[in-house]
This record gives sequence, structure tokens and C-alpha cells, in this order.
Amino acid sequence: MSERKYWNEEIETLPRKKLEEVQIEQLRDTIAFAYENSVHYRRSFDEAGVGTGDLTSLADLAKFPFVDKKTERETQGVGSFLGEMCAVPESDVVFVSASSGSTGTPTLSPFTKNDFEEWQDVESRLFYMTGMRNTDRYLHALNFTLFVGGPDVIGAQNIGALCIWSGTVPSERLLFIIREFKPTVIWTTPSYAWYLGETAKKSGLDPANGLSIKKIIVAGEPGGSIKATREAIEKLWNADLYDFFGISDIFGACAGMCEAKDGLHLAEDHILAETVDPRTGEVLPDGAHGELALTTLRKRARPMIRFRTGDIGCVNREKCSCGRTHARVSIVGRKDDMFIVSGVNVFPSDVEYVIRGLEGITGEYLIRVSKKDFTAQYAVEVEKERNSSETDERLAERVSAALKARIGVKPAQVTVLEDGALPRATHKAKRLIDERNS
Repeated sequence: MSERKYWNEEIETLPRKKLEEVQIEQLRDTIAFAYENSVHYRRSFDEAGVGTGDLTSLADLAKFPFVDKKTERETQGVGSFLGEMCAVPESDVVFVSASSGSTGTPTLSPFTKNDFEEWQDVESRLFYMTGMRNTDRYLHALNFTLFVGGPDVIGAQNIGALCIWSGTVPSERLLFIIREFKPTVIWTTPSYAWYLGETAKKSGLDPANGLSIKKIIVAGEPGGSIKATREAIEKLWNADLYDFFGISDIFGACAGMCEAKDGLHLAEDHILAETVDPRTGEVLPDGAHGELALTTLRKRARPMIRFRTGDIGCVNREKCSCGRTHARVSIVGRKDDMFIVSGVNVFPSDVEYVIRGLEGITGEYLIRVSKKDFTAQYAVEVEKERNSSETDERLAERVSAALKARIGVKPAQVTVLEDGALPRATHKAKRLIDERNS
């Protein structure tokens, strides 16, 4: 008996017309549920003068208002712990993940029991799409601390793979686990996959021929979908690389790469994608690059309706050569000045938050973003107060540790300058220099 090609063939290969019929039915149900059960959505729909009666086609979704990170922050904790966007009582919530809080209060993402189980079924679908099977050993090298990607290991267990819950451990420990447990699949970030391979080589190991990894799943950075980067990592490890896309505000990975490696298949039975003009919010045609706005079709704990992700990319709804009919998304970057280091979203405001709160420095700073071995890194320049007796080395260590604690990733270098060395601005200070394309 031949092995099945798809995790859920009926859903994954549903003809577009039928898939869109399912989507409009689920969308009407989600809109009605959100209106009846969420304080925020009732208020925003009433203010916009829209309701389920306005949904005669998927295109009518454009009549409804957007939500974004600002909406989440402003409504979280209002009226209840989970806030005004939540559409179920807290007693129905079995799990919450949280964003890093890099631009303010960490935003929670709640799940009912059914939300959680359906999310993990999507993870199984994406894992299966990469070729993972019950004969694989899977090393889950993602953070488990409130990170939405942590529980995704359950999706691999659903397939029947032997799962190794390593989490984020030092590289030497991870290489020890790889040598001892001999996993065939690992999930990490593109930059860390490169770093880990180079670290292995420096340790006298040959990642291409002396280790067991055959498939690498990456997410958190755009590198997995950049051909040159993907091929370099594949050559380093002699392994196939597959890119995933997820978003903490909805659930873990919600789109993944198939064997064609031509975009990432979005789970369209759970999430509806629009591409909108980043400035005007106008809906753009398929194939045009713009900001992705995502709408959940089944999630109950906190429906997300027209959530502006801040990710710039495009949508392709043509049938893939793999036979799947669900749209493929391609992400090219962010619309703001955010940069990504080791899978962590970093904003200049993150650095400023730390620098302004530390003693012994003036509060002036400069960030330099550069690229090394296919990955972004950042360095920070600070000024020591004139009367400080602390050594430059100790101060740099303290700044680095504070940045790591706040942001989750430490700078490649902290340079300590004397007071007055950095330029002062009378209007808008230029605190970030991007050297990646210089």
C-alpha cells in the first residue's frame, strides 16, 4: 500500500471554488461570533456600520475595519485579564502564548481547547508537507517560554515522529544532542542553522556528512525563502531546507513550504489572506506586493479580523505543482524599521528602552545593523558618564546583558565612548545605521 502524499488530502487539494465557498461560510460565522461575543468587535463593527449582512462575497471583507498590534495593546486587560478582543470567558481558555513585548506590553494570544487542537493539526499538515514521517526523529530547537512556536512540537508527535524537546540550549549542548540522539529533522531559524553548522565545523564535526540531519525547518526570518541563503545552508548541512511562516497573534506556523519550494502554502481553511497597500489599506490584487492582512476563520478565543501583520509580501492563489490548492504567500520584509536578529524582532525603541534606564551612561546611543554569514547582527555604541569609575569592559558587559534580557538577543558588540562622542540632534536623531547594503 503506497504512502499517502498529503496529511489531509480532501482539505489541501480542495478546488478553489469549493474552498472559497467554505471560506465565505466560515467568515460569516466568525464575523457573527465576534460581534456577539467580543466587546471590541461589536463596537468597531457598529462604528463602521457593517455586519454579516454585508458579506455576500469574500471581497466584501474589505468593508470591515482593520486591527493591529496597537488594537491588541489598547484592548488587552480592559474589562478582563484577556481584554475586549477576547470572545470567550477565561474559563474556556486553556493556553496563552505571548509576544516578546519588544514595543511595549507583551500581547497575549489565547486559545480554547479546540483552537489549540486545530492549531496543532495545522502544524502536522505543515510538517507532513516537508516529508516528515513517523520514522523520523524530530529535534524541536525553539523557545518554550511563552513563545507561540514552542507547542508546535505536538504537531510532529501527531505524525508519529520521535520528538526531542530540546528548546533553546547552548550550541555545544545542541550539537551533543544531535550526536547522541541522531535526529533527522530540526527546526530553528535560518541564521542559527548557519551558525550551528559553522560551530560544528569548528568543533571538528562535519555537518554535511558526519551528522544525522536530513531536513531543516526554519522560521522567524526571511532567509529560508531566499534562494541563495537556503541553498548555502542546504550545502552546509547536506540537507533539505523548508521555510515556515507564523505569527504570534494568531498561532504558530500557519504557512509552510512544500517540495516545490515556490512560496509557503497558507492554511486557507483557517486563515484568509489579503494584500493591502501599507499606506492606504486598499486591497491589492494577487501577485502585488503589499502588507499582509490575515483573518482567522475558525479561532474562537480571540478572532483576528483583518489583522495587519506588518509583513510585506504577496499572495499567489494558483494551483501549485505539488497538487495543493491553498494560496502561497511570499514574505519579503517588514514595513517599518524593524530588523531581525536570530529570529527576534528588534526595534530601535527596544534599545532605547534599555539605554535610557541604565545608570552610568549618558543615554545617547547609536545602533549599527550589519550582515555576517547570511544573518543580521547589531552593534550598539553608548557613552559613559564623565564621573563613572566603571571600566569600559564592565560597562559594555552590563549593557549587553541588559539588552539580551530585554530583547532576547545580545548585540554583537557594545562600544563604550566618552561623553560627547556621539552627535546630538536638535530635531530628529538618526540612531540606526543600516550597513547591510553598503
